[in-house]
Amino acid sequence: MPAGKSRASLATVVSSRGEAVTDEEYERLSAVAIGTAVAAGELSALEVVEAALRRIAQVDREVRAFREVWADRARTTARAIDAADADGRPLLGVPIAVKNAGSRQVAQLAAAGAVPIGLTSTPGPGTPWQTWGLTDRGPTLNPFDPELVPGGSSAGSAVAVATSMVPLATGSDGAGSIRIPAAWCAVIGLKPTNGLVPTGDGTGLAVGGALARTSLDLLTYLQVVAGALSGPTGPLRVTWSADLGFAQTVPGIAAVARAALDRLVADGRLDEVETVVRLRDPEPAWTSLRARGGEDNGQRLGRTGEDPTGIRADNDRRLRAIFRTTDLIATPTTPNPPHGHDGPGELISVALTWAFNLSGHPAVSLPAGFTADGLPVGLQLIARHRHDLDLLAGLAG
Repeated sequence: MPAGKSRASLATVVSSRGEAVTDEEYERLSAVAIGTAVAAGELSALEVVEAALRRIAQVDREVRAFREVWADRARTTARAIDAADADGRPLLGVPIAVKNAGSRQVAQLAAAGAVPIGLTSTPGPGTPWQTWGLTDRGPTLNPFDPELVPGGSSAGSAVAVATSMVPLATGSDGAGSIRIPAAWCAVIGLKPTNGLVPTGDGTGLAVGGALARTSLDLLTYLQVVAGALSGPTGPLRVTWSADLGFAQTVPGIAAVARAALDRLVADGRLDEVETVVRLRDPEPAWTSLRARGGEDNGQRLGRTGEDPTGIRADNDRRLRAIFRTTDLIATPTTPNPPHGHDGPGELISVALTWAFNLSGHPAVSLPAGFTADGLPVGLQLIARHRHDLDLLAGLAG
């Protein structure tokens, strides 16, 4: 559903016949479109929830995105919304999928009118890699190729959005756990500035975020969970790096992501500038912080000489210099395509994402296109601290 569609034309799409929303109509609706229609009385929250539950019943046995489906609870919430006077809450009646049921962001989204509909899959025990999901029916499958993983650890959330079971899902990201599944499932995944959406992670590496099919839905998500943030006042400058100076990026992946950036520049949404982007590989610093359990909540590393690797502090200095000459850094989201269910082998799928969990910068993965063999690729954009809106404002739709 294109951004900016009027209420009158939306009513024509979803309810002019006086009937419940059809399955096909539900699959096309964004979170913002649903919230607008329910608030206007053009849709009932219950009929939207019923459409979501039908879609889950049709699709989830194939892809296994959900660990639990809260059908009765969702219907009860929807009936309460319909029984009350309509209000202007931005996500009124919107079914959402949930990665962590007790998280603060879920409470905030519910207060904005969203209807939590189920708990999504996350990785199970037994492997050090987290690019997969597990349910009691088996592993979560990539909707583009069931032989491949969907990414993780927000695996089920990405698949639920990619298959139109829900328009919006929560996630969390400590090394790329939102951005990687977003890239491999061809949806948009947002990691806000660290600390903006707390997760209770003592290392300070993880932050709550969300996945959706439209940038406008994620802008609304940010409005709900973070309130007012600084937005761009004009075209943003962007600089490209295929490897951040250290990653072993597959050339075909880099080419697809680069082409997506070229389209944004050609459309006038971004202005490209040349800036050297050369970071140190963050793996030793990230691993050290995770192993130490985030001493002092991770805030003293790199500030008082306690960073045993020196990498985090060095990369922070380099990023400050880079952001003096550009507003955004663009990279492929992952250096490699999705791998099989037997694991990544020697591939480091987080190579291009986890530096920004250490530095705390906000980042988003946008669908960039597909490889020659039909596998999704993501384009990652990174912005200055608390300039989360820079990642989405010019791309809303």
